[in-house]
Amino acid sequence: MNRLTALFGKKHNDILSVFFTAGYPHIDSTVPVIQALASKGVDMVEIGIPFSDPMADGPVIQASSSKALAGGMTLRRLIGQVKEARAKVPDMPFILMGYLNPVMHYGIEDFFRDAHEAGVDGVIIPDLPFDDYLSDFKELSRHYDIPMIMLITPETSPERIRLIDSHCDGFIYMVSAASTTGAKDRYSEEQLDYFHRINAMNLKHHRLIGFGISNPVTFGQAQASASGAIIGSHFIKCLDKADGDPDKAVDMLLQSIGRA
Repeated sequence: MNRLTALFGKKHNDILSVFFTAGYPHIDSTVPVIQALASKGVDMVEIGIPFSDPMADGPVIQASSSKALAGGMTLRRLIGQVKEARAKVPDMPFILMGYLNPVMHYGIEDFFRDAHEAGVDGVIIPDLPFDDYLSDFKELSRHYDIPMIMLITPETSPERIRLIDSHCDGFIYMVSAASTTGAKDRYSEEQLDYFHRINAMNLKHHRLIGFGISNPVTFGQAQASASGAIIGSHFIKCLDKADGDPDKAVDMLLQSIGRA
């Protein structure tokens, strides 16, 4: 069974997913970061594929991506590191998150095949058009048992949300606002109304909320409005403050959101 499916089968809420950029802060950081997250009870990890033009990411993730690329990180090397991490962390779901360009250069089917062999449980490609998903990715996604996880925002129409819920697998990534990633002190009433509106749609897939989570308030608001929360920029800041020490960074993260 896909490890993502297994996670949602046993845990329906209070899920914590953490994003970090592969190869940051050092080319050999990927596996130790994954091990630290798993050892301290994080439910899922999203491993960022560095890209030179990460348009949905804020300055923190952009800087981490640039440093990883400068250090020699490539998609092929990343998949090798994921395979190494899978041997050490057998049960935690691994999600690859990145942009379409590196996947196209790698080759779509080659990407799915190699990701499957490495132990990947899902893929998020924010700039993948939904029609292209249906025509070029959906069949491969299901053949290799690697769900393609789609993002929705406050501007996504109910009709499009229903299409995503019908045709995609894994979970639905709820972007908290139509902006780039980055921390916020608390979610606005407008954002909370969006969360409630999506709750009322009674979608069949689990939903996780990401973008802007960095403290107990935003973490609690996200957890109360969906199956869980995704933290990215804030964790990368923790890695910086901990001088790249993964265990210290994860401890900092958990303390900062009231989950230590």
